Amino acid sequence: MTPQTDPAAGAAVKAADRAHVFHSWSAQDLIDPLAVAGAEGSYFWDYDGTRYLDFTSGLVYTNIGYQHPKVVAAIQEQAATMTTFAPAFAIEARSEAARLIAERTPGDLDKIFFTNGGADAVEHAVRMARLHTGRPKVLSAYRSYHGGTQQAVNLTGDPRRWPSDSGTNGVVHFWAPFLYRSRFYAETEEQETARALEHLETTIAFEGPGTIAAIILETIPGTAGIMLPPPGYLAGVRELCDRYGIVFVLDEVMAGFGRTGEWFAADLFDVVPDLMTFAKGVNSGYVPLGGVAISGKIAETFGKRPYPGGLTYSGHPLACAAAVATINVMAEEGVVANAKRLGESVLAPGLAELAARHPSVGEVRGVGMFWALELVKDQETREPLVPYNAAGEANAPMAAFAAAAKKQGLWPFVNMNRTHVVPPCNTSEAELKEGLAALDAALSVADEYTA
Repeated sequence: MTPQTDPAAGAAVKAADRAHVFHSWSAQDLIDPLAVAGAEGSYFWDYDGTRYLDFTSGLVYTNIGYQHPKVVAAIQEQAATMTTFAPAFAIEARSEAARLIAERTPGDLDKIFFTNGGADAVEHAVRMARLHTGRPKVLSAYRSYHGGTQQAVNLTGDPRRWPSDSGTNGVVHFWAPFLYRSRFYAETEEQETARALEHLETTIAFEGPGTIAAIILETIPGTAGIMLPPPGYLAGVRELCDRYGIVFVLDEVMAGFGRTGEWFAADLFDVVPDLMTFAKGVNSGYVPLGGVAISGKIAETFGKRPYPGGLTYSGHPLACAAAVATINVMAEEGVVANAKRLGESVLAPGLAELAARHPSVGEVRGVGMFWALELVKDQETREPLVPYNAAGEANAPMAAFAAAAKKQGLWPFVNMNRTHVVPPCNTSEAELKEGLAALDAALSVADEYTA
């Protein structure tokens, strides 16, 4: 697609948006959303014809980019055949989507409960764990995000929880490992793993193991900072769950379906949870879809006992057809391998080179097409470039960085004092290098705010 210039149409779109659309996570009078005219592959553009390389993948979900023709065609074909049907029936698109997902999930996570997105997948995973164990509590980490619905937002460990926190709603938060900003005074990955596991086991002991239904973790925390767990940590959590009869839930909503260079991030750590949530990349966000992959022992709980939960659009045919096409495209076109290869050969060295030259970069971390740059005022003290949960003038350095990136034709993912590098998993080497050059220029602006 070639961007067309039509400022009048863009102004009309913007006017209608500002008159009627209520935007999420925003003070409505303070935002100025870009009117988008189109998108294709790794790019989108506005009505003035300005094109942006998307290093956000939407909200980290367009894992195969925008408007992939095979997925668009599959949605059109499904719409012509069966646009919708109730979830109690067996239909081809739903059955095939479940089969393809189950083929790729680790271990015996072979039953698939479909939801409309990631937050309700988390809601149902927690409900399943509580019913399976008969226990009320769920343990969740600080520096996490699990969704915006009531239970999911109480599980969340960042400031988005605060306005809706209902006494955490049966949730106990704990510190997961993050060596760069260790809560355990660790100096090595081995110390961080050992001390984080000791902290978690102590939390379990003081909360009462018999009261804890589940521990939920993002396999690799996404919005909170793309913090890869150190070696042995997830295996240690698995062992603690087995020891105390606790359900282990991994949230793969953001990390799943090729984002890390594996089908699921759990594959990087050779760990199998009891429940796994997914969404986003399952169909590149083309039609809303999420779900829970369920182990045999938890599925057995509901073999003759009805599961008390469901959704009107569970396994929606259009969404499932998009998932089938997306998974097949990823397999046929080597998308997962592309994310792994270019993550290792382009992003890892390219981001490290930027970090070596820019004093605003405190740490680079990531894998596949899933990276974060921690921006700091001082590399020695690791003081963040902006305060935690900064807003307004306090957030000026990050706002200036983002504006500079956009001026270079790059749309950045910015959260607190970080920029995340999360392009589509089928982004080309040339596109990645284009993005790195734009980041280089934008980081020069961030450098102006360092000590």
